[in-house]
Amino acid sequence: MPFSRPCAIVDLETTGGHLARDRITEIGLILIDGDRVERFDSLINPGQPIPAFIQNMTGISDDMVAGAPSFADLAETIKQRLAGRLLIAHNVRFDYGVLKNEFKRAGLRLQSETLCSVKLSRTLYPHEYKHNLDAVMARHDIVLPERHRALADAEAVYRFLLAAGAALGQETVAAAAEALLGQSAPPAGMDAETFDALPDVPGVYCVYDRGGLPLYVGHDNNLRRGVLAHFSPGHGKALQLAEQAGRIEWHETLGEFGSALLDIVLLKTLRPRLNAKGRMASEVCTVGLVPGEDGFLRPEIVHGGVLPSSGATPHYGLFRTPRDAKKALKELAQSQGLCQWVLGVERVTSRKGQPCDGRGAGRCQGACIGRESAAAHNARLQSALARLAERDWPYPGAVAIVERDEVSGLVAEHHFDRWCYLGSRDGGSVAPLKGPVLMDPDMVKLLTGYFRKPAAGTLVRPA
Repeated sequence: MPFSRPCAIVDLETTGGHLARDRITEIGLILIDGDRVERFDSLINPGQPIPAFIQNMTGISDDMVAGAPSFADLAETIKQRLAGRLLIAHNVRFDYGVLKNEFKRAGLRLQSETLCSVKLSRTLYPHEYKHNLDAVMARHDIVLPERHRALADAEAVYRFLLAAGAALGQETVAAAAEALLGQSAPPAGMDAETFDALPDVPGVYCVYDRGGLPLYVGHDNNLRRGVLAHFSPGHGKALQLAEQAGRIEWHETLGEFGSALLDIVLLKTLRPRLNAKGRMASEVCTVGLVPGEDGFLRPEIVHGGVLPSSGATPHYGLFRTPRDAKKALKELAQSQGLCQWVLGVERVTSRKGQPCDGRGAGRCQGACIGRESAAAHNARLQSALARLAERDWPYPGAVAIVERDEVSGLVAEHHFDRWCYLGSRDGGSVAPLKGPVLMDPDMVKLLTGYFRKPAAGTLVRPA
């Protein structure tokens, strides 16, 4: 082995890919002290069902783990075996993160220096395109009968290290490993606890300054990758974040659509100062109807951003500016014979009882002079606005974009109507929608892109 220090090669089989939510079903350890090598493995009862997808991949079923010990039963034994060792795993962030959470549930703390054999493979073999375990095994002619079982996969990593040392020299492998270990410290501006806790799942992250004010919001399909990228030297905002960051919060989502959606919502509600979009007030607006004392419904231009969520007042159309909205109302009045005075698109000083310009041109049925009732005009106005609202919206009414995690089975529903975000909730729940009612150009852009190419793991259904 190329390492002089005691090592533990670790591989876990789990109920899924979530660091906090999923549990271990099998553990495999190869403990190395110089020339002495010890192997340990055990099935573990995860205390929750193993999804069919995972059972098919690993071959580990619910029946197989039913009589196995829990992780808590083995925690002290495993902790003693790992104590003082360099922990090595293929994608060590996942294995180490899951182990830390399992130890935490058992009332114990795991703190180990870690080395990722994926990164080591990339460093040693930069000309190779793939570095997943199957590719590494094929490259080094490693053949094992029980792929996707914990001890067999740990054995594959062990044999890779031996093969690399034999081919490139143990000193070369050791130097590459030491260089990677030197990169594993938290970047400037981030504490070690946050660095360790960052999960490898989709979501949105929020950086706050030392005074508690929002500094930056971003999203990524891998939260850890996204956050670290912004604190890495060479990134445009790295210095500002490192100098000003007080704390980092994150919100996990089930997939890429949910993270992109939440990113828009938090940009509009938090307005972080280092996001250009967060500082910009959106000009987008829509049209609502407000009843007047005379019984006539009158259009009201409602500015975008977060819309009032009380009541069920519909909104019609989506416009870049109030000027565009007023122009559309004027065109609607002229084409549908509606009263320009009632619609508020005619500049007047005092016209009560006088005909509007449309009446004089034969394009108004007389609401302005009492020839058409409020009820009749209101019905025609609502009908005309409904056609305006449905002009570009590809569905007859509100829809839910349903996002599902294949492994965990968890579902989230995101509700929209006429380009307006209405809120989200857990799939299958009848709880009220959570989130602001929001309409802006970024939301339209997100939905337009989604309707053109739906994200994996999602579907659209009537709300």
